[in-house]
Amino acid sequence: MAPVLDITALRSLVAVADRGGFHRAAEALALSQSAVSQHIRRLEKTLGRPVVERAGRGTRFTADGARLLEQARRIIAVHDEAVRTLLGDAGESVVIGSTEHAADQILPLLTAAVREARPECRVRFRIDRSARLVEAVERGTVDLAVYVTEAAGTEGTPVGGLPLSWYAAPGWVLPEAPAPLPLVAVEDPCAIRRRALGVLAERAIPTTVVCDAGYLAGVLDAARAGLGAALLASVGQGPDGLTERHDLPPVPAIRMSAHARRGADPVMVAGAVAAVSALLSAGSVAAGDSGPAAARS
Repeated sequence: MAPVLDITALRSLVAVADRGGFHRAAEALALSQSAVSQHIRRLEKTLGRPVVERAGRGTRFTADGARLLEQARRIIAVHDEAVRTLLGDAGESVVIGSTEHAADQILPLLTAAVREARPECRVRFRIDRSARLVEAVERGTVDLAVYVTEAAGTEGTPVGGLPLSWYAAPGWVLPEAPAPLPLVAVEDPCAIRRRALGVLAERAIPTTVVCDAGYLAGVLDAARAGLGAALLASVGQGPDGLTERHDLPPVPAIRMSAHARRGADPVMVAGAVAAVSALLSAGSVAAGDSGPAAARS
């Protein structure tokens, strides 16, 4: 009999990637940390190879784990869309979407807004790239999504700017000019990658992308391994295992939008937009209070 991938375990795998570790994944899934660890071990047993490995005090995905993560996202998306299609309104579910950037801050707010307007509904999640989220909303398979505006080419309802900051592994040393700055980033197309390269080019800082990652988890792993600096969302607590850098040029916040399925509950949509707008407004103020970063000479 062919091996079978447990979708519950796959959800734990995705949560570990999206939340940046086992502890946060367990909190997001309302599970114990040991249960999440068991799910990962179950996947490793099925595949016959490790999918995560220790990296200092944290963990990172192996090459096989990164490939599994990509497939896990696809499997979960197809599964959830099938459930929604087959159950229809009888399923009483609302699907909310977010980009990976600041998802650990945005998704709880969207969930609360949905449950405030429709407490009887189950809430399902989709984390994906901005353009694909907008397409899913247009198809009706996602009810409400928050995304990076310029990455999708669809304006939607403005919800504010997502603050961005530079991060690197503790002890990482910025190369002296004229050596190029090593950058780790999500592979193209990615608006935050373009923003990073654009700001560095404006300051005439030579840059080389040393690691392309398919998802944010890969960027975090590469940065934690000391491969280079990464431009990341700076809302709430910073990523585990990384420290904010103030020796690189400040980067303007990037615009975010919300887009709702036609016919979506307007009270739910209004509550979600207000909640995310308040989060991003507070985050922008906090980022501004931290003071300007010094550009590399």
